[in-house]
Amino acid sequence: MIADLFSNNKFRLVCLLWIAVSIFCWQYKYFNNRYNNYSIFAGVYHHTVAQTNLYSQYPAEYFDTNHYGPLFSLVVAPFAVLPTGLGFFLWNLMNAGVLIWAVTLLPIANNRKILLLLLTVIEFANTQHSIQFNPVIAAFIIFSFYMVEKEKDEWAAFFIIMGTLIKLYPIVGLVFFIFSKRKPAFIIWCVVWAAVGVGLPMLISSPGFILQSYADWYHSLSDKNIQNIGLNSAQDLSMMGVVRRITSNLNVPNLPFLLVGAGTLGLAVLRVKQFRFITYRLQVLALTLLIVVLFSTGSEPPTYIIAAIGAMLYLMMQEHPFKGSNLAFVVFIGLIAALASTDAIPAFIRKPYLSRYAFKVWPYIALWAVIVYQLLFKNFDHHLEKLRIVLPSRNRLVNKEGELQQAR
Repeated sequence: MIADLFSNNKFRLVCLLWIAVSIFCWQYKYFNNRYNNYSIFAGVYHHTVAQTNLYSQYPAEYFDTNHYGPLFSLVVAPFAVLPTGLGFFLWNLMNAGVLIWAVTLLPIANNRKILLLLLTVIEFANTQHSIQFNPVIAAFIIFSFYMVEKEKDEWAAFFIIMGTLIKLYPIVGLVFFIFSKRKPAFIIWCVVWAAVGVGLPMLISSPGFILQSYADWYHSLSDKNIQNIGLNSAQDLSMMGVVRRITSNLNVPNLPFLLVGAGTLGLAVLRVKQFRFITYRLQVLALTLLIVVLFSTGSEPPTYIIAAIGAMLYLMMQEHPFKGSNLAFVVFIGLIAALASTDAIPAFIRKPYLSRYAFKVWPYIALWAVIVYQLLFKNFDHHLEKLRIVLPSRNRLVNKEGELQQAR
């Protein structure tokens, strides 16, 4: 199925579009000396080797500070040891390639994968323009889901734990534990990979420095969480951030929102009888990609590539993604919200209205509510799982008419 996808001219053209976006962002940033974020990333490797604090400011090298875990030093190492221009160029291509690869693994029809990539290209451009690691974070969450589907729990645990030790967000992949058929193995491998992930950076540094760095990372994230909150902040593009902006009240607490996010997800995944339907499991994946962004004060415009992948996954699962309310979501998420924080919108509209009230977040909140409602109340035992939308999984086959039937 994946081989057929790579032989598809439309898929190749969309891949070329993503690569072209990556190269354009690279040359624009590199030749204008505006690649500060990449300098921070490369600095994680160099400071780990030198055993200098990973979370201090280094104004002679870059402005702002690092917020990634010590394990990130090994992720960025192959790029950091190269000349800056080449390392940065390959970094951008890597971000594109890994997320494209993850999308190809999704159990949906090939034409829907192509549309998903096409409809998220603006958000992808946003994250590449800002030089982020978010495409790989989204891919790690998808990889962990895919590996559970394939009953390769050791690799599901790998992506969850390694991703968490790099940038916390992939920890949401633990929800896929409920779908695992090898739960004891899943738990054991989580412990194994945690030990490996903590220990690996010690190979280029020292045990004492790495352990201290994890404590420093905790304090760095705690401080950043406080700094993120502000009525005009570029961060806090979250559900609670929207409420803070609308009410002009910085004291709106995070906890009630986090409880709602965790509680609704928890209730949704209690529907054990629905587990056997691939559409249900895929919808849980879409929800996890949304909530990790919607309930984080660290969310900013480049983070929304993660949520956009989840949103478009859900929409591409629908029988008619370009009709009615589905079309409205496609337009608002794929186009309007994607452009809301860019110079494509005049500053006199963007700054006092769209940015001030976090308009970018609104359609995602609406879609989150729709997905949660369906996961709580929808009966997924129906005949809409057609071959052209969702592919069979595990114990299901497709007959000639495209209807999914129980495997004999």
